[in-house]
Amino acid sequence: MSRIIVRAIALLLFSGLSVADAVVAPEDINQRIDALDKPLYSPFIERYVLDDLKQLRTEMASQKSELIQQIVDRELTSVDRAVSYATDTITYFFYLIAGATSVLVLMGWSSIRDIRERVHSLADEEISKLVKEYEHRLYIIEQQLTQKTQHIEKNREEIEVNREVQSLWLRAAQDSNSSNKIAIYDQILKLRSDDCEALTYKADAVLELGEPQWATYLCHQALVIDPENCHAFYQLACAYTAMNQFDEAVRYLSETLSRTETYREDIARDPALKPLHVFMPFQNLLNPKHE
Repeated sequence: MSRIIVRAIALLLFSGLSVADAVVAPEDINQRIDALDKPLYSPFIERYVLDDLKQLRTEMASQKSELIQQIVDRELTSVDRAVSYATDTITYFFYLIAGATSVLVLMGWSSIRDIRERVHSLADEEISKLVKEYEHRLYIIEQQLTQKTQHIEKNREEIEVNREVQSLWLRAAQDSNSSNKIAIYDQILKLRSDDCEALTYKADAVLELGEPQWATYLCHQALVIDPENCHAFYQLACAYTAMNQFDEAVRYLSETLSRTETYREDIARDPALKPLHVFMPFQNLLNPKHE
């Protein structure tokens, strides 16, 4: 419920709606937010995401402490049981010695000495077995603890990477200089080399610098990672339009629309595709009834 309230407040702040317009069902709030033309990049959203990440890190640290405490408790319980078992075993052996001594007292000191030595030998063997068994158990527990610690550390590193990537995306959204955006996208790709979104947005920034061939290379890289990436097809169409290869541009626009219709309005209004407006295949693509 708290997330829905935050989304409603974000809708008020960034979409220009009145309070009366925002008092709607949660499904309507989600639909309005999903229908926004651009992401809600703002310090408010960044703070919300960072708070969530901070809470997640706190929970992970708490889970780690609880896990260590449970393992230590298990170790102490195991040691207590081992000591108790060993004590009981030795006590039983002493009872056995006392009984054997009482029965064999008339047989002479030599026989009693032999029994005593044998009992001591058996006690040592039994204790050695117990020690080895519990050493093995403690080793297994140590291995499990090491694995859990590595898993927690891996999650912590992933959280740090997510936080840094989110910060870079916010910087890119707030920067209007194409060269600066490219540098930011390169930092994102350094952290996540398989980030298709960073590749396609970098291609968009490269197009603004008048480098369509570079943009096509970036888009093809994105399609190698995700062959169904609609944004990559759309950016390829823009790049081929800039190179006056209208047939290729229309082909990639067709690939885009075959996967989603959400780009149809952008195709009609995008200045980068304006040279295609007089190209008949482009007109037929947007208005199939004219064919």
